[in-house]
Amino acid sequence: QVQLVESGGGLVQAGGSLSLSCAASGRTFNSYVMGWFRQAPGKARDFVGAISWNGGSTSYADSVKGRFTISRDNAKNTVYLQMNSLKPEDTAVYYCASGRYSSTRSSARDYEYWGQGTQVTVSS
Repeated sequence: QVQLVESGGGLVQAGGSLSLSCAASGRTFNSYVMGWFRQAPGKARDFVGAISWNGGSTSYADSVKGRFTISRDNAKNTVYLQMNSLKPEDTAVYYCASGRYSSTRSSARDYEYWGQGTQVTVSS
């Protein structure tokens, strides 16, 4: 079993930056793909990005490519989401997730464990 806890959300002005963290418990963290998703009010949960088990591969949604960066530190059982040049449309609850795959996945169905989410609000 893997337990995930996100942190780092908050309120930021458009153009600003935020860094999210996701701390994982469980011995299998190092072999799992980690993903970030987000859900705005009244909308579906959308893929943001993912990182392979060893950090060697990442993938991003087109809407965040070039602005967001995912990284992981397997020694600390933590995955990060660095968000730059934030826009009001980035406002959402952000979730980290873990899946039993080694390579990146963009479908929420491929992720087995989810955190509780952290709110990110970008003001215009």
